[in-house]
Amino acid sequence: MSQTIASMTGFARTSGLADGLSWAWELRSVNGRGLDLKLRLPHGFDALEPRLREAAAGVLSRGNVGAVLTVRREETRQFGVDQPMLDALLRLAVDTAARIPGAPPPRAELLLALPGVLRATTGEAEGVSEAQRAAATDGFATALQALAAARQAEGGRLGQVLSGQVDQVAALCAEAGDEAVLQPQAQRARMLEAVAALLETAPGLPEERIAQEVALLASRSDVREELDRLGSHIAAARALLAEGAAIGRRLDFLVQEFVRECNTLCAKSASIPLTALGLRLKAVIEQMREQVQNVE
Repeated sequence: MSQTIASMTGFARTSGLADGLSWAWELRSVNGRGLDLKLRLPHGFDALEPRLREAAAGVLSRGNVGAVLTVRREETRQFGVDQPMLDALLRLAVDTAARIPGAPPPRAELLLALPGVLRATTGEAEGVSEAQRAAATDGFATALQALAAARQAEGGRLGQVLSGQVDQVAALCAEAGDEAVLQPQAQRARMLEAVAALLETAPGLPEERIAQEVALLASRSDVREELDRLGSHIAAARALLAEGAAIGRRLDFLVQEFVRECNTLCAKSASIPLTALGLRLKAVIEQMREQVQNVE
């Protein structure tokens, strides 16, 4: 059963709150030769790394992936007393009450209500709980799935581009095949004309030997073998695109074979139209190679 092509380029973000801790994962991936996961974890979450790497390997097969976990602890509202100020105000209140006949003693709530005595402070919970680690681990799994979905979506677009480029290669190969049919005969005719002119100036050359060399050179200009191999590569590329899953390395190798045959075709070309077709073919294959670098 065929599967969708996946790109190695993608982004995902997930966030949540657990046990007074807000957390957020950001995952970014680009193309790479293998799977390279770079984790940035805050203090207290380092022990999660083996589990996170195992989870990533279960979802992704290739790509340079950067995963960043940011956390922010929930602030707790606390109050503190400016003890020196409270002592000074208390002495002042007691002395003042003693000077006033019948005055009640100072009341604690009134003293605490005086400006500067009671101050609001913020405190942070310390340490990382198992619930917080579990939430971060689950969040990473969710982010991985979102990243895989983003890479699949990008891969769908990439597959369409590659399929179109393979069709362009096939069309150019068909044109080159039509152009190359008469190339050996034309090459032989030109060589024979050159040899005839040479024999007029140097009649002592053995004609039979010269004819053999001409036939050999003419056969070497025949590009039908290269076009046949390109046709085989086109069929293989279409089969890989239909297969879809984890085809990046094989497709990359196949495109190198495309390049090799195209270079040979251009080198053996003996006509301007065939050379022009070979150069157009090479341009499309180079575009394919650029796109293939992003296939997982």
